[in-house]
Amino acid sequence: MPNINLEAVLLEALDDERKAEATYGAVIEKFGEVRPFINIIEAERRHSAAIERQMTRLGFAIPANQWQGKGMAPATLAEACRMAIEAEVENIALYDRLLPAIADASVRHVLQNLQDASRDNHLPAFRRCLERENGGGGSGGARDGQGSQGRHGRGRGPRGGCST
Repeated sequence: MPNINLEAVLLEALDDERKAEATYGAVIEKFGEVRPFINIIEAERRHSAAIERQMTRLGFAIPANQWQGKGMAPATLAEACRMAIEAEVENIALYDRLLPAIADASVRHVLQNLQDASRDNHLPAFRRCLERENGGGGSGGARDGQGSQGRHGRGRGPRGGCST
């Protein structure tokens, strides 16, 4: 297994989670309390916290959030859903790249849970969002039949590291 810099891996993952949080926050600021953004932003916060706990455990400094207040929302909610789909696909690919080289079992477990949440929960929710917005009919409000609170695997509870 290649020698990796675990701190750099965690910093890259943390940066990606914080970027998503800032972006989804900008969408909420522009379009209001719309699902799935209102649920998934909370998941992104929990993901960042899970990574930060691993960094603390390993004695790594936690950097300031460079994304705070810097998220950008597109012109329409459909575009926001499309952008979120792309972001989640990129997040899954990030973890595909990072996970194979991680020997630390705890870090590996946390990052695997975060990837699972993106793939199994966030991505489908944003795809439903795009379908709803493109299907004519929706304001994009709180109609995402499966509010992220219960379904949202980056919220699978005690599976470790992150309850989202």
